[in-house]
Amino acid sequence: MKFIDYYKILGLNKDAKPNDIKKAYRKLARKYHPDVNPNDKEAEKRFQEINEANEVLSDPEKRKKYDKYGKDWQHAEEFEKARSSQQSAYGQSRRKGYSQNYGAHDFSDFFESMFGGATADFSRQRTTRFRGQDFNAELKLHLRDVYTTHKQTLTVNGKNIRITVPAGIENGQTIKISGHGGPGHQGGPNGDLYITFSIINDTQFKRDGNNLYTTVNLELYKALLGGEITVNTFDGQVKLKVKPETQNGSQVKLKGKGFPVYKKNNAFGDLYITYNIVTPKNLTEKEKTLIKELAALRKNK
Repeated sequence: MKFIDYYKILGLNKDAKPNDIKKAYRKLARKYHPDVNPNDKEAEKRFQEINEANEVLSDPEKRKKYDKYGKDWQHAEEFEKARSSQQSAYGQSRRKGYSQNYGAHDFSDFFESMFGGATADFSRQRTTRFRGQDFNAELKLHLRDVYTTHKQTLTVNGKNIRITVPAGIENGQTIKISGHGGPGHQGGPNGDLYITFSIINDTQFKRDGNNLYTTVNLELYKALLGGEITVNTFDGQVKLKVKPETQNGSQVKLKGKGFPVYKKNNAFGDLYITYNIVTPKNLTEKEKTLIKELAALRKNK
């Protein structure tokens, strides 16, 4: 794997403080964000690199491993275990009196890079396999996009990956695509791709889990006398009966008219409608007289 200098990507030195990393990331993320650079593949690539660099350097443990092992930081534990095993085997062979020198070709690339050769017979040492690096990506969709199951294509590290987005996926949810991360080393498996969804809600509906909420204006007369109105749901319009003497702020539930339940076929949440009673304006003199008569009737009741 090619070495990626995360410090250089963020324009920092190795002694950068956590606050410096945070500031540098925010500045660059704003500059290269896809919303600011639509259809700019180079900006999209830079944005991914910036996110990857921040993910590593902003985490103290990951940063420590990266500073020590560079491009192989994700395999720090394997390196330490292999080092321990190598040193143990080397010590045993020294105790048995082996002293013949062997060239670097007798060792796996891993041990050669770690120790630069040795003085024991490790020609039969099995090559250590390492799993590839995991990748992280963000996929931005609109709320209406995730109302139905559909296909999406996204580009990660120059490769187009086509995925199925299940209906009902939530904002901030992360899914794993196995084997679509970085390539494995020495015959090891590929890493995985983790996709985090950013859902933009530009509808009249507020989403809370599988339920939807909206406000509907209701004429005063309809609220007083009752009747029938047509309301918008997420997938169309329905007729709704209004009870007489409906109060402002009262709420009704439309069962099964909410959002799809993630990975459950034909399962939906509910839609909650809150009534906002609208007071009429620009009353005529006759309307005012009638309202006064009504008010007098209510007063004397």
